[in-house]
Amino acid sequence: MSSPRRLKWQYPVIAVVAAGAVGFGVLHTSATPASSAAAAKKKPGATDKIKADPPPALFTDAQVTPLAKQQAAQKHTADALFAKWKTAHGSTRDDKAFLTWAAQQVPAPPSKADRTAELHQVQQLAKTRTAAGKKAATWLEVHGKGDIWKLYAHDQRELLPKEQGAVDKGELKSALKLAKAITEKVAALDKQPAPYVLDPSLRPDKHVTAAQKGPYSYPSRHAAKAAAAVTLLSGWSPHRAEDYQAMAAQVTYSRLYMAGHVTSDITAGTLVGDLVGDYFHNAAAAPSAGK
Repeated sequence: MSSPRRLKWQYPVIAVVAAGAVGFGVLHTSATPASSAAAAKKKPGATDKIKADPPPALFTDAQVTPLAKQQAAQKHTADALFAKWKTAHGSTRDDKAFLTWAAQQVPAPPSKADRTAELHQVQQLAKTRTAAGKKAATWLEVHGKGDIWKLYAHDQRELLPKEQGAVDKGELKSALKLAKAITEKVAALDKQPAPYVLDPSLRPDKHVTAAQKGPYSYPSRHAAKAAAAVTLLSGWSPHRAEDYQAMAAQVTYSRLYMAGHVTSDITAGTLVGDLVGDYFHNAAAAPSAGK
């Protein structure tokens, strides 16, 4: 993941969709009662969710770039690790086997002393929070797991044949699901409490109890999903890669900002996502064996 570009280019698709919310309402005023009833029953998609909750002003390049640079190194590590999987499995897709293998590639969490040092960094960052920063982080936390990436994929599908668009949509959905499953498997084994569990004052709204152990934050699910999505979306539309990378930097930084994670959670999650992205690209032309 390279350092993000200027902030004004970070979310053009999302901005366009959000700006179109009014027009969306106008277009639907002429719908028949039957079609309106059907639409009401339909579960809101990513586009609908972001139209209803447009993005606020996000973080600056100066804020997000240091973490983005640390994440960039994970791509090189993931590519080298995935080469070993490819040697053993070729392009055959076996999601269950890959999940087990990928979980084993995640490094052990940092030592207690190192994690304490990371917690102190998050505590210092928390002192700099602003109302605008909290608003940005909240939006990124809510939509960063899936909505943002599905919206970008939807934008790409607008220029593709219907059949290819459906394939890409399915791949992204499967990649996000697999990234989530791998992070949850590792988290359940390593049991590293989130920063706000270690220091409840970081997020009073979470109402952490004295005996509470989780949620566990190593590795970051947001980071894993973002990295997987960036790899897939960039492969499908290389000229948009920097936009996707910039948005991923926003999502992951928000997790530090609101004490959901420490830095090692983010880099480990990024490694998982990069592995998942490599896996789906490698198997793109092969029959699925483990869906």
